[in-house]
Amino acid sequence: MKRYIFTALLLAPALLKAQTLNYIIKGNVANVNTAAKAFLVYRTDKGNTIDSAMVQGGKFEFKGSVADPTKATLYLAHNGESLKTIRKPDQLMVYLEEATIDVKASDSVKNATVTGSALNKANQELEATERPFNDKIRAIEAAYMALPKEQRTEQAMNDLEKKENSIEVEQKVALAKFIKNHPNTLLSLDALGTYGGYFPEASQIGPMFNSLSSKVKNSKAGKAYNKLLNSWKLTALGATAPQFSQNDKDGNAVSLASFKGKYVLIDFWASWCGPCRRENPNVVKAFNRFKGQNFTILGVSLDSKRENWLKAVADDHLDWTQVSDLQYWKNAVAAQYGVRAIPQNFLLDPNGKIIAKNLSGEALSAKLAELFPNVANVSGAEKKGGQAAGDR
Repeated sequence: MKRYIFTALLLAPALLKAQTLNYIIKGNVANVNTAAKAFLVYRTDKGNTIDSAMVQGGKFEFKGSVADPTKATLYLAHNGESLKTIRKPDQLMVYLEEATIDVKASDSVKNATVTGSALNKANQELEATERPFNDKIRAIEAAYMALPKEQRTEQAMNDLEKKENSIEVEQKVALAKFIKNHPNTLLSLDALGTYGGYFPEASQIGPMFNSLSSKVKNSKAGKAYNKLLNSWKLTALGATAPQFSQNDKDGNAVSLASFKGKYVLIDFWASWCGPCRRENPNVVKAFNRFKGQNFTILGVSLDSKRENWLKAVADDHLDWTQVSDLQYWKNAVAAQYGVRAIPQNFLLDPNGKIIAKNLSGEALSAKLAELFPNVANVSGAEKKGGQAAGDR
């Protein structure tokens, strides 16, 4: 149950030359109500596309064309509901490409078998690779949610995340094997996205991306992923943080260069991000403890509404410099730094070199205590006396 908000790198790949790919989806779900209705939803550069088809005798069909191989979601409304009113969606992810795609199931599309398409065959192999690990994660998350509310403590959440991290280590081994064995399929980009996780490290995923075929790397999705990869290289540990400038709440431009000479934490967050708001008390605690040293924070908000941003700053007592261009996930600094999940942060030394990343919980204060040992020692001495400075 990772405490991050994530924006996916959608796989909507395109080969270099313009083309039209004609797809046909033939669905056959044996046991289904006579009122059932099917929906096909996918995204293109022009926005979302929604198609629908009545189900007759358990069969339905979609025909259309896309410019590029495209990820889509197939929904089955068993009682004829509209797409907006389906409470428990019966859904299946499919890839639209130049093919006749057969979707067969006994009672629901989520359990369907998909044939007739190379991309969908590769996708089923990838899903089979990921399934045992996803099942394990769902099981431990269900066990956590089954706990009485008073037992769902911060420690219990931390224990859950440790278990998830252990499972993800095993999953990465399986994903690496899939990528190695499938260098010619666009699905390896999906696998690479999962492998990289919330905070991809260029040194790990770069060689894996380079092992893919030229066709995959030169696809639209491949080029998009390579662009992110280049931004992750620029923000790797030991790299000099990319320079930027963005406006504060008063419209004044604030540059990263103006913080040179200090340790600075670049903190990406947003008012609408629950995990960010839950993490903010830890950041506030670290700031208040070390702000008297050569340390400060520069907050970069991925908000889109000014009033929500400023209210959250006030409510959470974020008493450090805050900037935002109010462009949501298109925030220019977030794009520059390859940020796809928040909260996310980068700790810079006085020369602007990235010395730590993604410090959450007590890890931020622990790292700062290493940098400013006198503060840590004073704190320890005060605790021995039975009273912390903040309690006086």
